[in-house]
Amino acid sequence: MHLTLVKNRRATFAVDGFAHFDVMSDPPITLFCFAVKEEAKFFKPLVLARSDIRILLTGMGSNNAQRALRATFANYLPTRVISAGLAGGLKPGLSTGTVLFDIKGDNIALHTALIAAGALPARFHFADHVATLSSEKQRLRETTGADAVEMESQAISQICAERKVASLTVRVVLDPVQEDLPLDFNQLMTSDLRLDSAKLAISLLKDPLKVLELLRLRKQTNLAAKRLAQVLAQVFLKDG
Repeated sequence: MHLTLVKNRRATFAVDGFAHFDVMSDPPITLFCFAVKEEAKFFKPLVLARSDIRILLTGMGSNNAQRALRATFANYLPTRVISAGLAGGLKPGLSTGTVLFDIKGDNIALHTALIAAGALPARFHFADHVATLSSEKQRLRETTGADAVEMESQAISQICAERKVASLTVRVVLDPVQEDLPLDFNQLMTSDLRLDSAKLAISLLKDPLKVLELLRLRKQTNLAAKRLAQVLAQVFLKDG
């Protein structure tokens, strides 16, 4: 194992091979984790000039999120991590664009600020695949009692807890519980949970009408991502 000396940082190495720094970033950095670029589309332009805020695209799913965050922590340790992005609605009445949050610990000021921005406290279920059908989302609601489903925040929260870094989840509903997604995206993924463009093309050739549904989903995604950016900006960028 190769040990690299880093100026002004004391590092220890764990079995994962990543350097574990014992000090927080200076100046303090807030790290926003999004799975894919579409989720960060409207937030990223708002923070380009901010040296105290960084964005990490982790990729989809627990494994990708863990890998990306551990690699980032090997370079610097942020003061706070926000797992942001899209979620599937499980609770009836949560429409596209509804922003939900879960805070670990008793941060009353942050809780109040998120409520004031229009976000709602929620429970999240963490899945290992995309919940594409309304029937599956209804079953998840019945069996877990969760309000929404997503794929990365649990892994992000666990790593942050290991390193004693504050973390929270802020997600926006893309597809309400009563809606099916237009395609089974699980069948269109590579083994590392990236969308396979060839599989997507073949699927659309078999059912061209799905193109219209995908265009509607893209519009829905933009609406949700824009609303998420508005809430994140109101709560976390007010001092910038």
